[in-house]
Amino acid sequence: MAKKIKYKKVIEGAEQLSLGVSIVVAILIGVAIGVGLKKIFGLSWLLWIGVFIGLGSAFLNIKRAYDAQKKELDKLKDDPRYKDYSLKDDLDDDEY
Repeated sequence: MAKKIKYKKVIEGAEQLSLGVSIVVAILIGVAIGVGLKKIFGLSWLLWIGVFIGLGSAFLNIKRAYDAQKKELDKLKDDPRYKDYSLKDDLDDDEY
């Protein structure tokens, strides 16, 4: 008998929450890098380099999460249960 996972919904929720946390952490790390560079070299514009590094890594995290979600949805597209499903079939033009 296969053992059911008790905390499946909690794990799925934690995975979604981790994206938000990783965005914040990426930006904070970038700002910390910028502050460190500013203190080392004494140039105030280096702070903005760190901010842009943080924002870039946050956007990279979002893209990775999007790609992973798209990959999961593409698997559903090929599922025989959803093969003939179309949004156009559900909506009539007269309703709008």
